[in-house]
Amino acid sequence: MHVIKNVNLETVCGITSKLPENKLPEVAFAGKSNVGKSSLINALMNRKSYARTSGQPGKTQTINFYNINEEIYFVDLPGYGYAKVSEAIKEKWGKMIENYLHSSMQLRLVFLLIDIRHDPSENDKHMYRWIVEQGFNPVIIATKSDKINRSQIQKHLNMIRTVLRVTEGTPVVPFSALSKQGRDEIWELIEQFALNIEI
Repeated sequence: MHVIKNVNLETVCGITSKLPENKLPEVAFAGKSNVGKSSLINALMNRKSYARTSGQPGKTQTINFYNINEEIYFVDLPGYGYAKVSEAIKEKWGKMIENYLHSSMQLRLVFLLIDIRHDPSENDKHMYRWIVEQGFNPVIIATKSDKINRSQIQKHLNMIRTVLRVTEGTPVVPFSALSKQGRDEIWELIEQFALNIEI
């Protein structure tokens, strides 16, 4: 398990901001507005509430760069598919995410978060295809795994694989912010693909 010595929210990019030219590898987190992105990032950083979790979905309207241990960046992308936001803003967020995926020189790995309890939505499918079109093979994180029976988990993971039509061999990792199930596995993927640490 990775030891977290320091965490620093280093850069916050709004719609008009220029993206930072980071020298460290980056790992990005994408997902619907209420899928539990902040909870996952907090669990990985071993912090209670560093990434702001909120009862109001759609709160992350910026791209947030967290510097972890001066060795890697966690990049929190704006949540998509939130109904209360106008189409114009949704489009701008989409452009922001696309611009980031397209132009980051340091992006090594993209995690796409899907709520394990439900079939992936049209937005989820769209996002998955979009990330693939940008040349990445996203790892799928099935969040809120504590909300369903353990015996149902495999069935739901298979459903996500089928609906998204994920590429053969893509990891689909069940994760629970409560029990921290999946945290070590996710860190192993980060170490392997972003930090090139042999497991």
